[in-house]
Amino acid sequence: MKIELATAPVSWGVVMKDTPNVPPYSQVLDEMSEAGYKGTELGPYGYLPLDQSQLRDELDSRGLTLISAYVPVNLVDLQAQAETYKEALTVVRLLSDMGCKLVTLSDFLFAPHKRSKRAGRIRPEDGLDETGWQHFIKNIAEFAKMCDLELGLKAAFHPHVGSWIETAREIDRLMAETDPTYLGLCPDTAHTTYGGHDPVALIKRYPDRIRHLHIKECDKTVLAQVLARKGDYFDGVVSQVFPELGRGSVDFKAIHKTLAEINFSGWAVIEQDILPDSGLNAFESAHHNLTYLKNAGW
Repeated sequence: MKIELATAPVSWGVVMKDTPNVPPYSQVLDEMSEAGYKGTELGPYGYLPLDQSQLRDELDSRGLTLISAYVPVNLVDLQAQAETYKEALTVVRLLSDMGCKLVTLSDFLFAPHKRSKRAGRIRPEDGLDETGWQHFIKNIAEFAKMCDLELGLKAAFHPHVGSWIETAREIDRLMAETDPTYLGLCPDTAHTTYGGHDPVALIKRYPDRIRHLHIKECDKTVLAQVLARKGDYFDGVVSQVFPELGRGSVDFKAIHKTLAEINFSGWAVIEQDILPDSGLNAFESAHHNLTYLKNAGW
């Protein structure tokens, strides 16, 4: 087992491409490097430079490696957000040009409004109908196969609260109906917990499909309060349901033990979903999170 630790702009509040008041990317890259990270994901579309030469210079000057990008696509209807689909194609081509080997795919977040409102409280009737599932599976299969055969990128699907794939039942169906040759899995320890599932159990169930990891904390006490008042995903973020590592409910020692048992090798991206105006010191949290995992044997 060999796990390399990276981070992503979301830990500095760069949640989506239209998130207001985000810090300049130069500051974020500087602080990533200063905090001790050697790798990063790309972040939302257009946040880091999309010009290959400029991006390479910015990363190289700070000793950072681009490892992947979180790429949301409307997988029920690719043309429903046609601009987002075009952006996804731009990003995967950039990843390939930059020498990356992995792309982290997800459904388009919060496109289904009811899913955002019911994040963490999803019922079977809140899911896709059979036609929706057929479109979803067809689109993710074709996109992942294209990434592999045309761009040399292995795809890992990232279940996310507020999207169509959140619960254990939904993850299981996605895995059962897609080809492991082209589509693996990227468990997010916090989103899995938020969605009502155990990340250790998820990893154990799909040992041969784990290609990438997002490491994030989730505080079940805060989560219970958010769910009790029927709060949405952003209520959870504002309420700090995603605190610094070691200050919540995720069992990172058990996760590390399970990864050793399946002999996982690859990148683990340390994240902490915050908003820019939260008053949190993103640099200090990023440094704490990296130190915490290293002290825990990661």
